[in-house]
Amino acid sequence: MNMKRISALEVQKKNPNRVNVHLDGEFAFGLARIAAAWLKVGDLLADEKIAALRLEDERERALQQALLFLSYRARSEKEIRQNLKKHEYSADSVEQTLTRLRENRLADDTQFAQAWVENRNTFRPRSRRALTLELRQKGLDDETIQSAVADLDEEALAYESARRKASRFQSLEWGEFRKKLSEHLARRGFSYSVAAPVVARLWNEAHTENLKYEDEE
Repeated sequence: MNMKRISALEVQKKNPNRVNVHLDGEFAFGLARIAAAWLKVGDLLADEKIAALRLEDERERALQQALLFLSYRARSEKEIRQNLKKHEYSADSVEQTLTRLRENRLADDTQFAQAWVENRNTFRPRSRRALTLELRQKGLDDETIQSAVADLDEEALAYESARRKASRFQSLEWGEFRKKLSEHLARRGFSYSVAAPVVARLWNEAHTENLKYEDEE
């Protein structure tokens, strides 16, 4: 059995939570400080033990990378997997990390889909078709997507999206008002059959308010 002797254990200058392990006088690999706590200079390590330590460390680093990635916003499993692969973690470490995240409900595509739809509805309303496309690009399966978008009221969402934009176009004539607001709704994925009555409703509301104001004067 091939054995190597630990010749030095040095805390990393840039990251005091990690230790550089030297074997037979040469740097071999880094370990989390907690994982290296039981090691001491002079210990002999077999190749199998070295491989196990390095795999354990990679899995821990992959988990920390995933948690950092998730700290900015919720992510789909596909996004997490792609991020870990971008940082060159092995397939084994990627899948192990996703398993740990699922166990702690930090990776849940059903919750992610619902949160994505709610966020869009609140800040940038768009159609069921547009949301379906976005979620599909995030790697979610059709069943999860359909569950998340099933109860959407497209007319209400189109109205809310157009209402936020309509104030910019109130000084325009009807033809230009309709064109610009319809284009806005089309970019949000709303069909003509949904957009047309919403545009007419907002035009009528705006001009009804103007008429009331003129009558009061």
